[in-house]
Amino acid sequence: MTQTEQEGFLFLSEDEPEQEILHSEYWDVLIVDDDPEIHSVTQLALSGVLFWDKPLRFHHAYSGKEAVEYLSSNHEIAVVLLDVVMETDDAGLCAVKKIRDQLHNHNIRIILRTGQPGYAPEESIIRQYDINDYKTKTELTRSKLVTSLITAIRSFQQLREMAKQSNGLKDVITASKAILGISDIKDFSKAVITQLAEVLGCEPSGVLCGVLDSEDKVSVLGGSLEYSSYFDLGIEQLDNGRIIHQVQQCLTQRAHQQTDHDITFLAPCSGRNAAIYLELHEKLTDSQLQFAEIFLTNVSVGFDNVKLIDRLKDAAYTDSLTGLSNRTDFVEQIGAFAARKGRNHRLYLIDIEKFSDINNGLGQDVGNMLLQAVSSRLQAELPSAQIIARIGADVFAIVIERNVTSPQYINQLLSLPFRAGEHLLPINFSLGICEEEYFDPSGLQTLKTGYIALNLAKSQSQFNYEFYLPEMEEKMTWRLGIIRQLRQDFSEGKLQVWYQPQIDLATKKVIGCEALLRWPTDDGQFISPVVFVPLAEYSGLIVDIGQWVLAQACQQQKELEALGYKIRMAVNVSVPQFRNIDFVKQVKQTIAEHQVEPGFIELEVTESIVMDDPTAVIAVLTELKSLGIEIAIDDFGTGFSSLSYLQKLPLDRIKIDRAFIKDIPNEDAEAIAELIIALGKKMKLHTIAEGIETQAQADYLIKAGCEEAQGFMYSKPLPSRELVQFLQNYLH
Repeated sequence: MTQTEQEGFLFLSEDEPEQEILHSEYWDVLIVDDDPEIHSVTQLALSGVLFWDKPLRFHHAYSGKEAVEYLSSNHEIAVVLLDVVMETDDAGLCAVKKIRDQLHNHNIRIILRTGQPGYAPEESIIRQYDINDYKTKTELTRSKLVTSLITAIRSFQQLREMAKQSNGLKDVITASKAILGISDIKDFSKAVITQLAEVLGCEPSGVLCGVLDSEDKVSVLGGSLEYSSYFDLGIEQLDNGRIIHQVQQCLTQRAHQQTDHDITFLAPCSGRNAAIYLELHEKLTDSQLQFAEIFLTNVSVGFDNVKLIDRLKDAAYTDSLTGLSNRTDFVEQIGAFAARKGRNHRLYLIDIEKFSDINNGLGQDVGNMLLQAVSSRLQAELPSAQIIARIGADVFAIVIERNVTSPQYINQLLSLPFRAGEHLLPINFSLGICEEEYFDPSGLQTLKTGYIALNLAKSQSQFNYEFYLPEMEEKMTWRLGIIRQLRQDFSEGKLQVWYQPQIDLATKKVIGCEALLRWPTDDGQFISPVVFVPLAEYSGLIVDIGQWVLAQACQQQKELEALGYKIRMAVNVSVPQFRNIDFVKQVKQTIAEHQVEPGFIELEVTESIVMDDPTAVIAVLTELKSLGIEIAIDDFGTGFSSLSYLQKLPLDRIKIDRAFIKDIPNEDAEAIAELIIALGKKMKLHTIAEGIETQAQADYLIKAGCEEAQGFMYSKPLPSRELVQFLQNYLH
């Protein structure tokens, strides 16, 4: 017996006076033998033994079956003194097998005893079933019995401690999984208290305190039910001085605080610490404190994650430039707002007109300062607004009671110039307005209605605002349907290019054709270009369609040239095509691919295209002109172009709009036509009149000096095959 064992295992001296010693803890020993005398002798031999200040307490079973039944409901037994031969020759061994395999009790220590040496188990059996010792009853003297018991109890205690460690670690792992992944700080704090109490085996009564924002205020972040009403309040608001003191001490000293009634853990986190207060009813063991430390590591990680998620939410729901709600937050807020089913509010979408010009002309920094100035004015002047958000690069959204403001008031509010750095900028706005009765629980749907009204406000000139009406959406749905069908028919090759001949008024020869886009329907009819061309431009599809029309015109020019008709092809160009950075490159490639002489291709632009961005358009047209391509300005006189820009354009031809031709002979119409023709001659440009239907119109234009013409008098637009027939008949 070692010195340590001797110190831990004591016998009461026989000459000590008998007195009752009260103990609260025991080593429980089960004696299993079918001989009652063995029970008495064993108990007598071991009476008065103390091990680590704990006496033995004996339990009895008289068969292997009875032992197994007893152990199935009594889990504190440390050692079993088990007879091998009882109701059967191997009853003891059968009991061992059931204890290990059925009861799954692997901590209990087993000492086999037998009075019949011939029935000794083999060594493999002892190893297989984890039998602590084996002795014959004759060799089990008191001294040997005590020694075997010492070894067994020590082994039992070690196994039990290992099991506690294993279970404790499992509890920590389970608790850690329970808190990680929670993004709401209140829910996270409650879970921390619950799981920490589970790890420590105490009641889940406590609170988590810390700092989430940039302030130094220590707040209640959550905890058990009795502290839930204190969420986000400073800890000084708690009706418990002990908690306030312990939490402050913990955070100030950066160390755990423990008393007989509570413990406050410090959870170190990135930048800021948190304190976890938990009430106790008994002192914690060293092992429990170790498990708590492991768990706190995960609490720190989880707390940092929650703070990170809060910052990500700010980034996800706040416009970083203005500090207003962003589009994502607005959609969620307006969806919840609409669920109230109220009728007293309005949504205003406010769009800054030509904001890109400010960014391009004055720089993005000035543009950002303008947005901040608009945001500040809206917040200052509309304090009763339920929602103010920036939902686009230059679009703001406001939800406010309808009797508080009006479109006229919003216009007045925004009419004063805005200070943007050293600039004082007068800005125009467009407003899309939606009444609350049209709000939808789907925030995106409500936003859609606002944009429908806003887009209409931007496209009409009478006012700068428009109220949403359901029929607008029907019209928008129709427009989208047309665009979708146009896209499909274009991809399937259903669109056609027709050609209207252009005539030299002096020689009556065909000198050119204008390529005109046609969209046939399945019933043999045609959808008017007045309907679908603006939609193609709106959708951007006109870029691809326009390039295809140019290719068709080039192909037609080469086919006619092969037949002996060398005439030019005029092709219309839209605003979106000019905005395409590859436009010039594509035109050059298309002409080269079809081997067309550039002088036999004419690009027609309208005044609206020129005025969209005069400087850029002039640069593009000049580059095209340098390739040898001819340039015509279409529908001249119908727009509001500046003559200063007109003289800078590299033009070859002016087209007189049919609006000035149809009323000839009429003095006013004649005067305008004469003025345009005279302007063309002064600028050394050719003039061509559109829409000529009568000989009288043709005669007058010849007299006025117009050089070229096209119209129904000569020919309507023709498909390719009919154009060839027309040329054959016209020229022969």
